Amino acid sequence: MAITSANQLELLQTAEAVAREKMIDPGLVVEAMEESLARAAKSRYGAEMDIRVHIDRKTGKATFTRVRTVVEDEELENYQAEFTVEQAKQYMDDPKVGDQFVEEVPPVEMGRIAAQSAKQVILQKVREAERDRQYEEFKDRAGTIINGLVKREEYGNVIVDVGAGEAILRRNEKIGRESYRPNDRIRVYIKDVRREQRGPQIFLSRTAPEFMAELFKMEVPEIYDGIIEIKAVARDPGSRAKIAVISYDNSIDPVGACVGMRGSRVQAVVNELQGEKIDIIPWNEDQPTFLVNALQPAEVSKVVLDEEAGKIEVVVPEEQLSLAIGRRGQNVRLASQLTGLDIDIMTEEQESARRQAEFELRTKLFMDNLDLDEFFAQLLVSEGFSTLEEVAYVEIDELLVIDGVDEDTANELQARARDVLEAQNKAALDNARAMGVEDSLVEFDGLTPQMIEALAKDDVKTLEDFATCADWELAGGWTTVNGERIKDDGVLEPFDVSLEEAQDMIMTARVLLGWVDLADLEKDAAEEDETEEAEA
Repeated sequence: MAITSANQLELLQTAEAVAREKMIDPGLVVEAMEESLARAAKSRYGAEMDIRVHIDRKTGKATFTRVRTVVEDEELENYQAEFTVEQAKQYMDDPKVGDQFVEEVPPVEMGRIAAQSAKQVILQKVREAERDRQYEEFKDRAGTIINGLVKREEYGNVIVDVGAGEAILRRNEKIGRESYRPNDRIRVYIKDVRREQRGPQIFLSRTAPEFMAELFKMEVPEIYDGIIEIKAVARDPGSRAKIAVISYDNSIDPVGACVGMRGSRVQAVVNELQGEKIDIIPWNEDQPTFLVNALQPAEVSKVVLDEEAGKIEVVVPEEQLSLAIGRRGQNVRLASQLTGLDIDIMTEEQESARRQAEFELRTKLFMDNLDLDEFFAQLLVSEGFSTLEEVAYVEIDELLVIDGVDEDTANELQARARDVLEAQNKAALDNARAMGVEDSLVEFDGLTPQMIEALAKDDVKTLEDFATCADWELAGGWTTVNGERIKDDGVLEPFDVSLEEAQDMIMTARVLLGWVDLADLEKDAAEEDETEEAEA
């Protein structure tokens, strides 16, 4: 098949037809044709030659050229595509390294194999262009809702036709036991779009909390306009959900706007989500207040927040306990997801019993260690003292406010407390050294003897061991697995070491060991500050 004037125009017509069918740029198809013709020419003239083909975008005429590049003498490797300055003088005036000599060569006669090869090149290029177009179209649509048509179901996964390609709704992203038949219309949330070897992969979801948020945005104009904002969503897909909203206009009730006239707006979302019950909750910056709202319909008597631990204790009347927890713990689990806090629910009786047990434990601590009678020890606990350290190192004036305590008694109390603490510290340090703890860890600033003993029990015995620890291994933390928060215990957590303190100690150890350059850290910190200021 020779490229003659008779079929020159046909090249352009073919390119246009393919481009229209695949919805891609005709120029990409022409480039693919040029590459396929160049390959065919190389098989005719020699694979080492630099043969290029240019198809005129107006006439369709294909021009075949051979290109040779001028290189240094010692760099000459390919004699068919390169030549030296001396050799180039035969063809060019004043040649320089990097110059190219282009000469036209006769068009090639394409045999059956060459034509088949050219076809494969064109198809490959068209497929790549089609994949790029599909990825570009959907990459910015991640996080939005799209309507699709079910094509088929494979092993529980639903393949959805989304217009310009196919997407997948995995079985764990479907609500409950949803099943679909071919040609069913389906509304889904585009969760992720990835560029992969086999083409762009579009992952859909109907269980994502964002899906519910987007549905409300479609049903509630105030959310779309930004007057009402969805602050948090927690879902048990197909069963129950909680959504927290806030209004930036005092005249608009965020809950009422989301519910709609006679519940029309929320009902439209419920119908789409297979009857999923939805609690709409007003957002509040005050976490305890927000949690009380989140635990509706249960009534809460008291809330105690521990911000450092990200934990909250909720006290409810006995008759409200089952309602607060919900069936299979659903209500408290959703409230926990919504607030991002670990919630501990107890009845008023349980809280009273726990506080009494704590009171007795602290009383016994002071009786045993400070040689006090029960009444005096209870006085200390009633005034808020809970540890020997508080008694030993508190300002003496805080002890003098206790009935019956004069300056001599206060000094005696502090002396006893310090003696006990010193004895405990010595015992802890001796125990740690017996387990093999090295001086490098003992002398590290910020670690108490009890902390060093706890580290030794966890097989952290040198400064190098300490420097390789992760912050959560020391301070503890929380991991979310399948929507449930799981506690990670930290070695130094019993000593109230925060995550930030753990990070600082680990970084200090790494600097002391020379693993990290302090100047680099200061430079990075300065750059981060500059970036934050610029963004502000």
